This record gives sequence, structure tokens and C-alpha cells, in this order.
Amino acid sequence: MGESESMSPARKRGILIGAALAVVAIVVAAVVLLVKEDRAPAASGGGPGESTESAQESPAQVAARFLRLFDMGDLTTAPVDDPAAATTAWAGARGALHGASVKTALGEVPTTPGDATTTSATFHAAWTFAGNSVWKYEGKLDLVRNAGKWVVRWAMSVIHPKLEAGQRLSVAPVSAKPVVADRDGKALVGGDAAGVAPILQGALSKVAAEQNGGSGTPATVTVSRVDVSGKPVETLFGQATETDKPLVSTLSVASQTAAQKAVDGFQGPAILVAMKTSGELLAVAQNGAAGNQPTALNGLYSPGSAFKIATATAALQQGGVTADSPLACPGSEQIGTRTLKNDNGFDLGTVSLKTAFAASCNTTFGRLAGQLPADGLAKAATQFGLNADFEIPGLATETGKVEPSSSGDEQVEAGIGQGRVQVSPLGAALMAATVATGKPVVPKLWQGLETKVNAGYQAPPAGVLNQVRAMMREVCTTGTAKALKSSGAVFGKTGTAQFGSGADANGWFVGYRGDVAFAVMLEGSNDSKPAVQLAAKFLAG
Repeated sequence: MGESESMSPARKRGILIGAALAVVAIVVAAVVLLVKEDRAPAASGGGPGESTESAQESPAQVAARFLRLFDMGDLTTAPVDDPAAATTAWAGARGALHGASVKTALGEVPTTPGDATTTSATFHAAWTFAGNSVWKYEGKLDLVRNAGKWVVRWAMSVIHPKLEAGQRLSVAPVSAKPVVADRDGKALVGGDAAGVAPILQGALSKVAAEQNGGSGTPATVTVSRVDVSGKPVETLFGQATETDKPLVSTLSVASQTAAQKAVDGFQGPAILVAMKTSGELLAVAQNGAAGNQPTALNGLYSPGSAFKIATATAALQQGGVTADSPLACPGSEQIGTRTLKNDNGFDLGTVSLKTAFAASCNTTFGRLAGQLPADGLAKAATQFGLNADFEIPGLATETGKVEPSSSGDEQVEAGIGQGRVQVSPLGAALMAATVATGKPVVPKLWQGLETKVNAGYQAPPAGVLNQVRAMMREVCTTGTAKALKSSGAVFGKTGTAQFGSGADANGWFVGYRGDVAFAVMLEGSNDSKPAVQLAAKFLAG
């Protein structure tokens, strides 16, 4: 055997080790190459701000990311095939919509096979304008695979499916046609109704929207697509048709304006509710100090001496007295464990019930109440609707809460409208309307939409009400509301009701003139005279 055919053991080992190292080197190189190829698309793709993971995003993820930026109002970093065009068009659309905010939600995204290059996604859009009217529609995104990544294909139809190339959006105030009209056809919502019935705007708008088959607030603007010259092509939102008729309320713009002007002129919290004696609401007014919730319709307060309308009615039916019965009116008197005093301690001696009512004699009415059955005042209050329960479309209402007295002392307090007796301004106006009309009254806000009566009532007998009317008229001629003598034939009752610690009191006037019943409540006025003055302003208006 020659030298070429023989090899030492050391040389064999060297060759084997070298071969092994070569195999390892080849494997490592292959792994490095694979890793580089795997990472290459993400490293080479994407513009400024793009995620390095965008190559792995599914069409649904891309659509969701696009819509997030759509909502934010900036498409400069959005996954779209033409960012410059998208950014310019989107800025123009938002400017045309005058600061309206948009909220989108991704809809359906079809499953795509691995080799697909196009797909689409739906989304829901909701634009909210000033005045809280909301424009809703369903949109569509077309997606394409671009250099291995999914992106949104830009077109004007991305903004709205009917928007075409060369077109843009345009916004205008809603037509002058009212959405809700008053009893005389004047606008309460929509049209030129700005500022009318502010405390009821939410309720009026909500019911109008529900009656028109929608939800939320009626449109305050119209949105149209227009061509290059600005000529309207189509109204996309907010345009009423010629056959649309406004929902009609029982309210009166004239009455509402007079009521709002009266309460706005008072520095403290002030409320006024007026209704036809048939029950049709004419005005519900609160000033800013009274808050932005309609407490005029559901706030419960101690009525004070305004409740003497019910106490007198109970005494006439159950106490064996008439309007002309002679009764004591001392300046103060202890009845049970309660000591009652008249305002400024006036003492009339012995006078008729009618005179005691006109002067608002607490001692007389506390004594009368103490002689009634435990449920006597509650029965009379029920006859005036103060324990009734009504559902007026769009409104949450309470008329009052007057329960049988649990003790003699409690009954004495209830007789002058204190203690546990509670009445809302709506309930007080209802009480006056019942006196005026002599029958149960159902409050209404709408013509054509009925109020549901969950618990009704029966009015006091005619003979009793005739005497109550005479007493309420005397209040306004010679009594505590004689400042209304020049306001026409007004019938009413004043009230001052302590609340909280007793350091402050609310002032009331409850009454009617002709076929209009109303209640005025001034929180913390500590006197009924300002309520009488406010009533005079309202009646003059």
C-alpha cells in the first residue's frame, strides 16, 4: 500500500473534526438567513408612525385601527393607501360639520383566505351635533393588500357611503318648521324656539323623537352632500318632509314666556306652574337658581298655609262648620303639645271661618284640624288630587303625599301645611284647578297623547267648593293677597312653610283666574308676599 492510500490516526481525527465544524457553520448560516428573511417584510415596510407588527395585522385589526384614528380626527398615520388624500378630505369633512364629534364601531369583517388581496368591512358611525342631535349611518371600508400589508383603500365614500369623488358635506341649521309646536302652532322645539320652555326641552324632544319613530333628540341641523359648485345633491340627515307635522303640546309660548320672565326676575329659587282648569299645562317655569331638574313637576315641599284650602274643605265636610261660622283666632294657642302662632302674632278675636282663612289664621286652622278624624285631612287632600298618580308622556310627576295623621300633634301641624304634608307645585296648581272647575282634573302636556291615570280622585261636593271659592276670593280682596286686587278676579291662598331647621321658609301663592290655575313657589323667601308679587307679574304678562 502506498503513502496515498494510508493515513495516520491523528490525520483522520483532524479531517472528521473539520467536516463537523463545516456542517455546524452551514446550519448556523441557514438559521441566520431564515431569521433575516422572516423579519425582512416588517423591517422594510411601513411609513412614519407605523407599527413594526403591521405586516401581521388582519383586515379586522387594520379596520379597527383606522376607525380609532377616524374618531380622533387625524388620519396622518392611518393604515390607508393614500394618506395625503385621506388627511385632506377628512379635515375638510370635519370642518364642514362644525365641530361635531364622531364615534364609530366596527361591524362585520368577512374571513379572508390566505391568498386574498381585497376584502371589506362595515362600520357604524354616530355624529353628535350641538343641541345633541345625532346622525347615524352604516359605512363601508374597502381593504387591499399593499406590499404584503392590509390597508384601507381611500375614497370619499369612506366618510359616507353616498359621498362621491368631487363631492363634499355641507351643514345648515334645521328648517324653521317646528318639531314640537305649542297650542297655537308656535315652535317649542326646532324652528325658532330657542330658549322657550328650557326645563322641558329634554322631555319635549324625547317624546317627539319617539313619536317620529326615532330615538334621542330631533335634528338641529341638516347634512347634505353637495357638488363641486356647492349645489345640493341630496340631504343625508335632518330634513323634514313637507308632510311632516309637528307634535302639538298643550303649552302656550305666551304663557311660558310670561312665567319664565316672572321667575327669572327673582333672585332665589323660583318655580311657577300654570294650567288650564281643564288640566292642560300652559307653562312650567323654573329659574336657574331652582336647578336644572323639573322639580316644578315632581319636587315635594311643605305647602304651609296654602294647604288650608284642604283643611277648610275637610272642616266644611267633617267639622260641622260653614264659611260664616264664628271661630276664635287668638294670636297664639297651645293645642296638644304644639304652640301655634299667627304671623307677627296678630289676634282677630272671634271671626268667621272666611275671615280667618283670608287672614291665614294658624290658630284657627290648627284647632279645626285637631278636631277632625285621623284621616280627615288625607281624605280632603285626596279630593284635590294630592294623592293621585298620573303618567304624562315624557314627564316624571308627583302631585303630593298626604297620609292619615299618626298623632294629634301631627294632625295639628298638617292643618297648617307643615309636618309630613308634602305637595309639588304641579299638585298645588291641580288643587286650584279642582276648586275652579268643581271636578277631578287630569294634567296633560300633549294634544293627541293621553295621560295615564294610575290613581284618580273625586272632587269635593259642589256646595263645599262654592264656600271654598268665596273664601279664596276674599284672600285676594281683603286678605293676605290683596296686592292682587288690580289683577282681575283672582281666587287664591298664600302660604309660608318652614323647612329644614325651621330658620328658613318657602313662600307660596296658589290660585286661579278665569280658566287658568297656577302655583308659585319661592324657596327660602321667608314670606308669601314675594310669591304674590310674582303671581301679579305672571298674570300681567
